[in-house]
Amino acid sequence: MYVNSEQALDSVFLSYDKILKKLHLHGLTTKQGKEITELDLRKAIDVMLEKHPTCRWRSEKIRSRKYFILIEGYYWLVNVYFQKEKALIDADISFFEDRIKLYEELLKAENNQNWWNEDMNIKQLCKYFNRKEITIRKAIKKMCDNRLGKYKFLIKDKVLISGKGVKWLSKNVFKKKYLELLEKYKMELTELYIEKGYIYDEFFWRN
Repeated sequence: MYVNSEQALDSVFLSYDKILKKLHLHGLTTKQGKEITELDLRKAIDVMLEKHPTCRWRSEKIRSRKYFILIEGYYWLVNVYFQKEKALIDADISFFEDRIKLYEELLKAENNQNWWNEDMNIKQLCKYFNRKEITIRKAIKKMCDNRLGKYKFLIKDKVLISGKGVKWLSKNVFKKKYLELLEKYKMELTELYIEKGYIYDEFFWRN
């Protein structure tokens, strides 16, 4: 697909300078309420890349010394990193949930994801969440303290957590796992989006 005008290109990706100008235009500031500097932006992008490398939001340097950021990555900076209303992980989750809805609506894709259809014992939960047993048991106690003891039961003296319980633990305690699942699904939709002929990680040789 050929894209020539500067305005059209800006709808696909932005330079660091343009991002900084847009952040200032919208009155966004650092957590300390100070104007966002280029150094602040670079730190934010480093966090973005570390947390979401599979999203391919930044170009690679090929023909120039400049990097460019996909517009979706810019939205992440605005709605996740530089927002102040939510904890970073909660804002991150909300961002991916919203992006998934947008992709599903555009692609008319039906969400058939069923991530928590299996019951798990303590050992399986340790592996699933990559946590120590004591951490898993504390999380289960927290779940039970929230009047959700029905998700915990015993089979042959072994603790078993139902699929609904695993879902609750993912969304309320081990949120990083939930975010990983969301990102994976979002990228599956993104690949379908690209197959349909839409532009995603295309930087038109500007990098």
